[in-house]
Amino acid sequence: MSLSKGIQSNAVSPVRRCSRTACRQPAVFTLTYVYADSTAVLGPLAAYVEPHCYDLCAMHADRLTAPRGWEVVRLPVETVGGGPGSDDLEALADAVREAARPPARPPDDVEEGADTMRRGHLRVVRSDPSRPDPRA
Repeated sequence: MSLSKGIQSNAVSPVRRCSRTACRQPAVFTLTYVYADSTAVLGPLAAYVEPHCYDLCAMHADRLTAPRGWEVVRLPVETVGGGPGSDDLEALADAVREAARPPARPPDDVEEGADTMRRGHLRVVRSDPSRPDPRA
């Protein structure tokens, strides 16, 4: 791999390798554990490296077994296209639109005239100064 100023280095490979010890094969699958569901999910190679996921070569992915009581879910791997499909791009676009949408206004369940302020999932309700404080 070429670094700046023409220095050559073999320390960093542009190809992701299998996470299994001593395996030098290129990774083609990503393994993720979902502990809450006791599930191991094996799918196509993730677009980028995640800290708690494992990249596996075809041989190690084929041999994968899960602990007793766990389920292995093997996601289908698209062999044609090589990139995200139209469904993936549409789902991404929908997620971006949803994130950009202003939050829905909560139903007005506060008395008429009360001043309210939202902060995340909490709401501060300021009491009417003309009403006595119920704590007093």
